[in-house]
Amino acid sequence: MLFHVRMDVSLPHDLDPNRRAELVRAEKDRALELQKMGVWLHLWRVVGQYGDIGIFDVPTHDELHALLSSLPLWEFMRVEVTPLATHPSDLAAQP
Repeated sequence: MLFHVRMDVSLPHDLDPNRRAELVRAEKDRALELQKMGVWLHLWRVVGQYGDIGIFDVPTHDELHALLSSLPLWEFMRVEVTPLATHPSDLAAQP
């Protein structure tokens, strides 16, 4: 199943700079790992914001939740998930 996931991050202003750097580094490592596993198909930055849009391909809603909640910045994220379906006019989906 494909999912469009909007992730907006809001780190506390008083977060220790070393902890912030550690979290950001760990988040990058986890995002790369999920991409290499083939479950995080696309990742885009939202211009002018500390937010991303990702396309995930996982079998279930529960698996998506498990993956998202494994992200190191999870506790600082607002996440919006939209399940996707093939559009009949999509050229890429045509035989």
